[in-house]
Amino acid sequence: MSAIGGRSPIGACLSAYRFGTGDPTTRLSPGEFWRASFTPFGPATLRIRWDPADRDGQTIEAEAWGDGRDWMMQRAEAMTGAFDPGYHFVDAHPAVLRSQRNHPGVRFGASSMLYHELVPTILGQRITGGEAIRQWHRLCRKLGAPSPGPGPENGAGLLLPPSPATLAGRPAWWFHPLGVEAKRAEALRTVARHADKMWAWSRLDTTALGTKLALLPGIGPWTIGSVMASAVGDPDAVAVGDFHLKNWVSYALDGRPRGTDERMLELLAPYAGQRGRVVRLLLLDGPSPPAFGPRQRILPMARW
Repeated sequence: MSAIGGRSPIGACLSAYRFGTGDPTTRLSPGEFWRASFTPFGPATLRIRWDPADRDGQTIEAEAWGDGRDWMMQRAEAMTGAFDPGYHFVDAHPAVLRSQRNHPGVRFGASSMLYHELVPTILGQRITGGEAIRQWHRLCRKLGAPSPGPGPENGAGLLLPPSPATLAGRPAWWFHPLGVEAKRAEALRTVARHADKMWAWSRLDTTALGTKLALLPGIGPWTIGSVMASAVGDPDAVAVGDFHLKNWVSYALDGRPRGTDERMLELLAPYAGQRGRVVRLLLLDGPSPPAFGPRQRILPMARW
């Protein structure tokens, strides 16, 4: 997903929904957010506007188009973090307290769009962020339909994500030219086949939702931790298994440039219930771990 940040708490919260700059389904600029997606009632496009200079407020203006516009309008406040009460850390590591002081408005939004959040996250499994972003963009351009209503950039419309029926109907070999191997392709197809159930799943408590997602082949702790934060606003969600995250947390909280998932969870244990919020604060303001060795050349799978 795109890096956490923004000119306001609302912008920072909404940035979690954009998968790379130029995401065909989602656009974010100072004071304006667009998203095209599916709802239980059909496709819709959502536009949210706010004052980027208001760093404390939560006043937004929203409008939507398409068969699912009413449902989308009902999601607008939740997506901007309006229902996240936040949390104030008192007895915490100095790195956490420093980031909290510098970024007091960190909130978690909840889109309830599990299918939309899962597809690009699955593409991000076991590959670099840049590769995943390119694959997501190519997938949307090949299979995504134009979104209802207008769009940003002088009316240029967004694309919907690939529909569940379209994605489920593609054999695994079809994804190979996009750089997606069979294992991730099967996970995409599995999620597409279960997409209709996910509207009800998004209303479950986080424990029950995590259990449901874990039953799907190809959906592991990293994917679950990644989507729970944005789809249902879980401030405790942690992407266990991330290549960089364990090192970032270890360096910020333990002073060691390299860590393990086990050590990361030990360091985050005192913040149970708010572990994801701590991680987000550290990513915003914590020191980045030093890099060792030359960068590895990435060879796209389609060229193997």
